[in-house]
Amino acid sequence: MQEKSLNPFEIVQRQVKEACTMLKLEPAVYEILKQPLRFLEVAIPVIMDDGAVRVFKGFRSQHNDALGPGKGGIRYHPDAYADECKALSMWMTFKCAVLGLPYGGAKGAVVCNPKELSRGEVERLSRGFIERVAAIVGPDRDIPAPDVYTNPQIMAWMVDEFSRLRGTNQFGVITGKPLIIGGSAGRGEATARGCTFTIREAAKRLGINIKGARVVIQGFGNAGSIAAKLMHELGAKVIAVNDSQGGIMNPAGLDPKSVLEFKGKTGTVKGFPGATPVSSEDLLQLECEVLIPAALENQITSANAAKIRARIIGEAANGPTTPEADAILFKNKVFVIPDILANAGGVTVSYFEWVQNLMNFYWTEDEVNSRLERMMVSAFDAVYKMHDDHGVRMRTAAYLVAVARVADAMRVRGWLD
Repeated sequence: MQEKSLNPFEIVQRQVKEACTMLKLEPAVYEILKQPLRFLEVAIPVIMDDGAVRVFKGFRSQHNDALGPGKGGIRYHPDAYADECKALSMWMTFKCAVLGLPYGGAKGAVVCNPKELSRGEVERLSRGFIERVAAIVGPDRDIPAPDVYTNPQIMAWMVDEFSRLRGTNQFGVITGKPLIIGGSAGRGEATARGCTFTIREAAKRLGINIKGARVVIQGFGNAGSIAAKLMHELGAKVIAVNDSQGGIMNPAGLDPKSVLEFKGKTGTVKGFPGATPVSSEDLLQLECEVLIPAALENQITSANAAKIRARIIGEAANGPTTPEADAILFKNKVFVIPDILANAGGVTVSYFEWVQNLMNFYWTEDEVNSRLERMMVSAFDAVYKMHDDHGVRMRTAAYLVAVARVADAMRVRGWLD
C-alpha cells in the first residue's frame, strides 16, 4: 500500500533533523542541510518522429558539495517531480558520506515515459537534457549516472553531447557508461551486490544462516533481479518476486535465472510456470528471513509495517520505508538495513568508475568487486557500531554517521563560522 500524501522531501528533512538533534550540532548545520544548495528546472524541446516539437520538463538538484562534487542519477519517469528530486539528492549526500566517498549528493529527472518514445526520441531528449544542465555538471562539479528507466546507452549519448559541447572527450562527466567508453567492470551488478554484502553481514550479527534463508524481493528490475541471482548464489531460497504487472511465489524456491529469462520473453514475471500468483500487498507480508524492497518509495508504511514478517529488510530501493513504518519495524525487532547503506554499492562503483576515468587506468571486475566488498563491509561495521552503542535503529545510526561527516567537512571549510 502506498501513501500518496507522503512527501519524500519532508521525510528526509525529518531524518536529518533527528540526526542533527541527537548529535547536538549547531543549528546552522540543519539549516544548510535541509534543502539543496542549488536546484535547476529546465525545459527541453524535442523534435518528435512525426516532426512535431514536444517540450519536456527536467530537473537537476545539487544538495551539498562539502565533501566533494555532486553525484547522483538521472531518472526518466512520468511521475517525477521537484520535491522527489530534491529528496533523492539529499539521500545521495548521506549515502556518499556513510560510505566515506568524496562526493556530495545530486539527482536529476525528466518527466516522461520513455516506454512511449522511440529510440531516436529518447536520444534527442537525452542530448537536450544534458545540454540544458551542462553549465552545472562536469567531472569536478557534478557527475550524473543512470537511475530509473535510464541506462548505459542513454549515458553514452549524454557523454557524447557533453564532450561535443566542451570540444574534448569528457568521459569522467558521467558514470554507468558502456565499458567501451570508460565504463567500469562490475557497475551493472553493483547496487544489488552491495546490498547482498550488507544482508550477509546483518545475517551474521543476527545468527541467521544465509544458506536456506527465505528471500522475498519486491521489484524485479535491474537491482531486484540481480539481488535474486546473488542471494541464490549464496545459498538462499528466493520464494517470491514481483514487478509492476504482478507477483509470483513458490515456497520451494524460484530459479532467478529462469524467472529473468521468462520476463525477458513476456515482459513480466507474472504467469511464470510452476509458481502461484501473489499480490503486491501479500508479497510484502510473506514469512521470510530476508525482504528486499527494490521498487519505488513509500512501499512499507504505517498501514502494513506491523504485518511484515521478515527478519531482515535490505533496502535496495530508495526510500521504500516511511518513518512511521520504520518505528513499527524497530519495535517489532525487524532489522532494517537502510537505503543509504544497503543500496550504496551503485554509487561506490560509480566512484570507482570516475577514479578510473581520471587515471585512464582500468580495473578488472574481480578488483572492483573486492574493493566494493571492503567498502560495504566497513560502512556496515561503522553503522552497526553506532546502532549498537546508542541503541538506535540502523537508519538513525546511518544518518548519525553520515551527518557527522558532512558537518565536519562544512565546519573545517568555514561554512559554520
